[in-house]
Amino acid sequence: MHVFDHKKELVSFLEGERKKNRTIGLVPTMGALHKGHVSLVEKALSENDLAVVSIFVNPTQFDKKDDLEKYPRSLDNDVAILREISKNMVVFAPTVDEIYGDNVSSQSYNFDGLDKVMEGEFRAGHFNGVGTVVELLLRTVGPNKAYFGEKDFQQLQIIRKMAKIKKLPYAIIGCPIEREPNGLAMSSRNERLSETTKEEAGFIHQTLLTVKSKFGTESASSIRHWVKSEFEENPVFSLEYFEIADEDTLTPMLKKQDGQKYRAFIAVYADGVRLIDNLRLN
Repeated sequence: MHVFDHKKELVSFLEGERKKNRTIGLVPTMGALHKGHVSLVEKALSENDLAVVSIFVNPTQFDKKDDLEKYPRSLDNDVAILREISKNMVVFAPTVDEIYGDNVSSQSYNFDGLDKVMEGEFRAGHFNGVGTVVELLLRTVGPNKAYFGEKDFQQLQIIRKMAKIKKLPYAIIGCPIEREPNGLAMSSRNERLSETTKEEAGFIHQTLLTVKSKFGTESASSIRHWVKSEFEENPVFSLEYFEIADEDTLTPMLKKQDGQKYRAFIAVYADGVRLIDNLRLN
């Protein structure tokens, strides 16, 4: 397995692989790898000859400095995890300077409103930062396919939109959420939870499952009210938002339309840690 921290060396290596007609899958991560990341890597390896895993905590997608500073970093452990999976892998672990040079800032994209709801409402500039770093990684690696987890479903849709806007010829693949035994969506942020809170956080997924059962018979407004009341009665968690939205446009649902796919989205604070999750409803 090769580990690169400079773009020039990575690009040179990948050019050699393409001359051998080897296909390349990209898995962008911010490190602190867990089973969810591993599932993405395994998917990339199953569909390509070589997987490139980037490990980079991207500063331009954080709207709060303390969140960036507290984000878990464990490069040596991440590399050890990846070595156990396959030799047909490359790790790209650049510095901020290597990615951005002297200009650590985001591009400005027109995401047609996908970035204005839910995460975008509460995290100013977040998706411009995501779009910027993913575009840079895609252009650097030039993969046949790039893999993203559906836990960050809004992010996935925005990356698809960015690739379309920029006419990037790379397939963007969404992969199912990996969960803890209690249903908690796997996330690098989970490392910051106490063991007790981590166990109790199964409440988030259980709430979404109940939402799915209510979806067939109750209105969106009544479901939103029910979710809010459930969290008001649970002192462990603070609800930031809950929304039912169209899966493609991310527009909040007012009245169910035939033929539309809907998904429930939620963001919650626990132990000062922000947790997100989502679930397809129909």
